[in-house]
Amino acid sequence: MKIREAHRNDYTISTDKDKLDILNIHKFLANETDWANGIPINTLKTSIENSLNFGLYYENKQIGFARIISDYSTIAYLGDVYVLKEYRGKGLSKWLINEIMEHPNLQGLRRWILLTDTAEWLYKKFGFTEIPNPEFYMEKHNPNVYNATDKTNANNV
Repeated sequence: MKIREAHRNDYTISTDKDKLDILNIHKFLANETDWANGIPINTLKTSIENSLNFGLYYENKQIGFARIISDYSTIAYLGDVYVLKEYRGKGLSKWLINEIMEHPNLQGLRRWILLTDTAEWLYKKFGFTEIPNPEFYMEKHNPNVYNATDKTNANNV
């Protein structure tokens, strides 16, 4: 897939995996989030390798991230979205989501999925809504998968 970049003053959004600062992404996701708390770095690397990634940079420093899991024809899952605290309030998260939603390989999809308990206001600006029929939604969820004492964690290699 062709690498895409967008620029705004000293900020850049890029889909180039080689630019990603894996250690800093890991530090944030593993320590600053509820959804990926304690994620092993090898699990993160595998998730990045198998996703369409969007790095957000100030000059050359990575300050944000998001990734898409998709078949590029019918469905996309938006996850691991963040902007570092000191860069919030500048419209960067809105710009990041806009760049994701406008990516040419993500057009014409039947469904987008997002799980969030923060920044609903942001995602609503891009057409995300609450599930109209939550009784149809099913999941298999293991919130302790990254816990080192969880014996079912096959990702901790």
